[in-house]
Amino acid sequence: MSFLSEMANPVVRPQGPVDKDWWRGAVIYQIYPRSYQDTNGDGIGDLPGIIHRLDHIAELGVDAIWISPFFRSPMLDFGYDVSDYCDVDPMFGTIRDFEALVERAHALGLKVLIDLVLSHTSDQHPWFQESRASRDNPRADWYVWAEAKPDGTPPNNWLSIFGGSAWQWDGERMQYYLHNFLSEQPDLNFHTPAVQDALLDVARFWLDKGVDGFRLDTVNFYVHDKQLRDNPPLNPEERNENTAPAVNPYNFQDHLYDKTQPENLDFLRRLRALMEEYPAITSVGEVGESQRGMETQRDYTAGDDLLHMAYDFDFLGTIYPSGSRIREVLERFDRIVTDGWACWAFSNHDVQRYATRFNLSEPARKLYAALLMCMKGTACLYQGEELGLTEAYVRYEDLQDPYGKRFWPKFKGRDGCRTPMPWNTGRNAGFSDAQPWLPVAVEHVERAVSLQDQQPDSVLNFYRAFLAFRRQHPALAKGDLKIVRADDDALALIRDGAGERLFCAFNLTDKAQQVALPDGDWAVLDTAPFASETAEKTITLPPWQAAFATPRTA
Repeated sequence: MSFLSEMANPVVRPQGPVDKDWWRGAVIYQIYPRSYQDTNGDGIGDLPGIIHRLDHIAELGVDAIWISPFFRSPMLDFGYDVSDYCDVDPMFGTIRDFEALVERAHALGLKVLIDLVLSHTSDQHPWFQESRASRDNPRADWYVWAEAKPDGTPPNNWLSIFGGSAWQWDGERMQYYLHNFLSEQPDLNFHTPAVQDALLDVARFWLDKGVDGFRLDTVNFYVHDKQLRDNPPLNPEERNENTAPAVNPYNFQDHLYDKTQPENLDFLRRLRALMEEYPAITSVGEVGESQRGMETQRDYTAGDDLLHMAYDFDFLGTIYPSGSRIREVLERFDRIVTDGWACWAFSNHDVQRYATRFNLSEPARKLYAALLMCMKGTACLYQGEELGLTEAYVRYEDLQDPYGKRFWPKFKGRDGCRTPMPWNTGRNAGFSDAQPWLPVAVEHVERAVSLQDQQPDSVLNFYRAFLAFRRQHPALAKGDLKIVRADDDALALIRDGAGERLFCAFNLTDKAQQVALPDGDWAVLDTAPFASETAEKTITLPPWQAAFATPRTA
């Protein structure tokens, strides 16, 4: 056993029947800890704040939480630049706070996933400090170092997602090092076996702390091409904004060599083998791949020895999710990812909130929330979605995100989706007694939890009601899916499995729509939080409404 495991003070997991497939069809709630709840008055959310608000999440009716990074970090990328994988940054609390969080979450019936950032560290991490010190120290090959070209330029044409070359010159070693993100985030060298061993020790440390799984950041960036071959240019007509905004020249390359290498699968198998030592652990990988996202999902989730599930950016991009678009994505997934499980989301901490991105009215936000949770797969909700929050405007003077500062004003960064959660109408919407790290959006205060809690037709109470409805119908979690109608006006599908058959119809417009019931004798349910009218074989859906039906029993 590693020294990290000895430090971990392993928790005693609850005894009893174990559902290893709990994650199939689960609803996962993402917490961005900096912006959830501040308890120590520094204007930044913390782990005790999450504990304080776990009742809100449990009452919502989700199955699990995913917590964005809280590890020690210089915070240049707000925790995604890790300087110590096995400790909590003091701004978030202590390791004991994390243990208390896991204990409280489990008591409320919530699984806990944490965000592991394995592709890169901070340049302040002791591993990198040692690696850069010389070319012959024990960790000299723990990062991706390369000689300059004869003219002093970088080793190849690879680009950073955050802008500019992916190579940074280091005067200590007189070499370049690779960074796919900020220059202060050097990439680890997964071709070095000791690096893989150290990262598996990290995973074991947190598994021993009682976590129920991992969200794996940039999971396809782990391994680079050993030969450091140039990426070829990408045809302009093939470019999209799935991985980077249109203003970023990162989109101009076909990223064949800087990521998504076949050796990545070898490490994922080692990671899965470790997870299999623990009960009911899951993994969800973030695939940053604009041209071959679903193919990578397929490769990374095939069989039972790799990731449990993975997601790319089909519904996190800018293409409006019409019925036709949803059909295209779901059918493409079934065609390509034949042996994997889907994970769907409309929002997260890296993209503009979907209410703004798709310009949705409040009724439309409710409808799309239900639609997300009726797709076959696991659903991820991002904090504030349950309040119907829109993207906040953040002045340039208040920006914190280096990505936004780099590409302002055409791309304003990610701060607009990271502003503090509004809990009440008091100072700073109940988030903090101090000046928050990002300003509270004025329009968010009127959507505070305390207000919506008292409004029967609020977005918050809709989420609670629909998640309760979903729990009553296991076909929505694990059943097969068949699309029976999909166009720009409506989407209708059948979920079939877990002992029931459920017809689901959605009006995707602000005008009434008629949707035909399938052949047979169907009973329209009145337990879902929607309105509709039923004739003998037809359902009339008012604007932005849905209906659900089951076959009548003899």
